[in-house]
Amino acid sequence: MLLLFARSVAGVVEILIMIALGYLLTNLGWFNESASKLIARLVTQVALPAYMAYTITSKFSFKTLVGTLPDLRFPVLSMMILFVVSIIVAKFLHIDKRQKGLFESMFFNSNTVFVGLPVNVALFGAAKSLPYVLVYYMANTTIFWTLGVYLIQRDGEGEYRFSLLQTLKKVFSPPLLGFMVGVVLVLLKIQLPKFIMADLNYIGGLTVPLSMIFIGIAVAGVDLHDLTLDRASLGILSGRFILAPALMALLVIPTSMPIMMKQVFIVQSAMPVMTNAPVVSKLYGADSSFAAVMVTETTLLSLIVIPILMMLLNGIP
Repeated sequence: MLLLFARSVAGVVEILIMIALGYLLTNLGWFNESASKLIARLVTQVALPAYMAYTITSKFSFKTLVGTLPDLRFPVLSMMILFVVSIIVAKFLHIDKRQKGLFESMFFNSNTVFVGLPVNVALFGAAKSLPYVLVYYMANTTIFWTLGVYLIQRDGEGEYRFSLLQTLKKVFSPPLLGFMVGVVLVLLKIQLPKFIMADLNYIGGLTVPLSMIFIGIAVAGVDLHDLTLDRASLGILSGRFILAPALMALLVIPTSMPIMMKQVFIVQSAMPVMTNAPVVSKLYGADSSFAAVMVTETTLLSLIVIPILMMLLNGIP
């Protein structure tokens, strides 16, 4: 038990050091908003797609891939149940109607890339955990860019207009396309040349450190006086760190899936609010400041929640 706690704390400290580096360099004037946007683009459009393609083709076999994909139903089912719960919680807490859709979206969507990916790699190792991280990512990104964005747009000014083309562009983002390319290569049993695999590995290796530096920049840009606890923020914190992992645990523990998959799914479900939430909120005229505060609060609190969660996961059958 003590060894597990030490390992989880070490994993969090490993992450915290990289976040602190981003925070420190921002305060020293190295990074500004433009640099933050550049890093986010590098991660989501270059490093992460390469990471996805390399990991799928190097860590998956045809048999393991076919056996893993059906478990996509668990994160999908979990988020759909949480969506229904978020509507009830928003009504119970009397959330302002101008924040209601954003509240619901943040309640059931996790930050599976900028925090979830580095956390799982640090705690469980890339080789063992990454396939399961990617399965959860597929469900999370699809639901966020469809249902989640619709809810945020509903809060914004003007009438909501659904655009299938724009939605498909967001859902089939570069990371997901990198994942899909990897899946196709494995299913067709195509092996890429070694030099291409090496390049994908090197470029993909930027994903974790750049993600953590990005979080550090984001934390440095938030006024600590804005980090207050009201009924809306307490509702989000409860959804992210209590209800989401509890629900996922109820869904996966009775199954015969590998223990590592159960642990990864539960950890992924308890990740902070998605960093895309403030960007989408600003784009559609919703409350982007509320979203930015919740991203910061949940990210900081996750550094305390993760070791506790790891202790609880030790008893999973």
